[in-house]
Amino acid sequence: MGEPGIDYQAVFEASPSATLVLTTEFVIQDANHAYQELVGRDRDELIGKYIFDAFPPEDESETVDLQASLRRVLDTRTQDVAGPVRHDLQEPGRPGLFIERYWSPVNAPVLDSDGQVALILHRLEEITDLVRAGGPEADHRRRQMEHELYARSRELQQINERLREANLRERQVALALQDAMLPAPQKLAHHQAAVRYRPAVNTLNVCGDWYDVTQLPSGDYAVAVGDVVGHGLFAAGVMGQLRSALSAAIRVVDGPAAALDALDMYARSVDGALSTTAVQTVIAPDAHRIAYSSAGHPPPALGHPDGTVRFLDRATDPPLGAAPTYTPRPQTDVTYPDGAILVLYTDGLVERRGEDIDEGLGRLADGLAEHRSLGVEGLADALIGLGSAGDDAALVVVHL
Repeated sequence: MGEPGIDYQAVFEASPSATLVLTTEFVIQDANHAYQELVGRDRDELIGKYIFDAFPPEDESETVDLQASLRRVLDTRTQDVAGPVRHDLQEPGRPGLFIERYWSPVNAPVLDSDGQVALILHRLEEITDLVRAGGPEADHRRRQMEHELYARSRELQQINERLREANLRERQVALALQDAMLPAPQKLAHHQAAVRYRPAVNTLNVCGDWYDVTQLPSGDYAVAVGDVVGHGLFAAGVMGQLRSALSAAIRVVDGPAAALDALDMYARSVDGALSTTAVQTVIAPDAHRIAYSSAGHPPPALGHPDGTVRFLDRATDPPLGAAPTYTPRPQTDVTYPDGAILVLYTDGLVERRGEDIDEGLGRLADGLAEHRSLGVEGLADALIGLGSAGDDAALVVVHL
C-alpha cells in the first residue's frame, strides 16, 4: 500500500509561520491561522483584498520597497526579503488604541509545472522586540537607538537595491558576451535554420551550452550542439574553446564521429572540459541523408511531414574524456524526406527536476509535431520554452 496523500491545506494551516498566499496581482487568496492570530483579523477580512489595501503602510517608501520585492519574485522566480515595515495593530478590546509593531516580510514563489510563478507566499516575521530593544521602560537613549536601528534597516534595504541594480548591469554585460560567443547561424544554401539560447534563472546568463551551424565546402551542412558542465564565465570560456575546436575539426575530418574523436582528445588538455556532452551532425541535402554521432548528449529529434518524430539515438557514446582510453566513437546515418525538420538541443530543454527524461522527450516530440507548420523561427520560439526555467537551454531547428 502506498503512502497516504499529504493534506497540504492542513500543513499550511498548522504552520507556525504567519503566511499569506497572494496571486500574481498581489491579491490575498488565503491566510493561515498563524497569520490571522498575528494581525488580529479573520480570514474573511483578508481574502480577496489587494495586500496594500488590506495593510496600508505607515510610510509610502515601504509600499515601494514591498512592491519591488514582490515584482522581483515574479521576475526572478526566487525568494526575496523586503525591507522592514511598520504596521501598528489595534489593541484587542480597546478600539482606537494601536500598538506599535515592526515586521520583516519574506516573499517566495510557488512555481507551476512550466516553471512560471503561479502564486506568492508572503511570510511575516515580527521584529518589534529587536527594533525596540527594551520596550517602553527604556530611557531616552534607548528610544533613540530604536529609531536609529529602524533607519539603518531602511538604509540596508536601499543598499541591497543598489546591489541588485549592479547585478542587473553585470547580467546585461554577460548576455552581451554570450551573444558574441553564440552568433547567428551561417546562412545555408538551400535550407533554413533557427537558433535559440535561454539562460537559466539566477545565473549570470552565461553558461556552457553552445550551438554551431556551418556550411561545409562540400555543400553539406554541419550542425552541432554541446553542453559544458557548470555555469558562469569559466564554463563559458571552456565552451568557447570546445565550440571553436569542433567547428574546425568538422571542416577537415571525415564525418561527425571523427570530429568528436578529435574534440575528445583536445578536451583532455582543457581544464574543465571533461564530461562535456556534444552531438555532431552532417546533413547531405543531395542524398537526403544525416550522419550523426553523440558524446553522451540527448538525441536529436527528426520530425517527418506526417507528424511522426524519430529520435536519433543509435550512435551514442560517453561524454568527452569519460573513457579511460581512446576508443573510436560510433557513427550512423538516416535518410529524411523533403519537408522534414531536424532539432538539436541541450538537456535543459527536456529535463525537469523530479521527472523522467522520457517525459521531456515526449513533450519535445509533441511540440515538434504540433508546431511544425510555424516555420523554423516560430517553431524555435515554441520549443525553447519547454524546459525548466532553472536550467540553460540551447536549440537549433533546421527545415530540411
